Amino acid sequence: MEKNCLLSSAYWAPVQYYAKLYAYPGVWVEAWEHYVKQTYRNRCLIASPAGVQALTVPVVKPDTDKCPMKDIRISDHGNWRHLHWNALEAAYGNSPFFEYYADDFLPFYTRKWDFLLDFNEAICRKVCELLDLHPSVSRTSAYGLVPSGADDFRSSISPKVDWRSDAAFMARPYYQVFAGRYGFLPNLSVADLLFNMGPEALLVLRDSVAG
Repeated sequence: MEKNCLLSSAYWAPVQYYAKLYAYPGVWVEAWEHYVKQTYRNRCLIASPAGVQALTVPVVKPDTDKCPMKDIRISDHGNWRHLHWNALEAAYGNSPFFEYYADDFLPFYTRKWDFLLDFNEAICRKVCELLDLHPSVSRTSAYGLVPSGADDFRSSISPKVDWRSDAAFMARPYYQVFAGRYGFLPNLSVADLLFNMGPEALLVLRDSVAG
């Protein structure tokens, strides 16, 4: 695939998002779009012992309804870092690779990050490093300023949009800790894929690219 694509920033983005990082040689992350609530920008979905669980990073309420994503600050409200890490441990402590990767991700929950975009970007870089995935990722320098013809997934990769509407993505089943209880849960956070499958997660991403 020679085209570029445009993505929104995302917190522990879903498998569908990482399938785009695998498939496209050039990826642009939109830094100037208006921040939208209840999206993957500050939310991820994991497989907990009680089923699918949403983890949401609290943000500082902007002074305006039209605050660009690059200016969204992370809030310290509610001891969320401790809660998120405990949730990841509860969900994946018995997975094959959590212990192997835990030291790589614990610092994201012990260090304070000011901006959501920087936080998301750093997690994405670490995931790509561990998966030996090497996308060329750049931030946009103005709203929608990307190469002509880039495929735009800013709105379609969303918890409000059924992933099956994406003809270029297929949620390939892989091992999940609680599959015996809930069956396979598709298109969760890449954390689910990474902690369950380790290096073989890259093969799952390859097989998730349809068409």
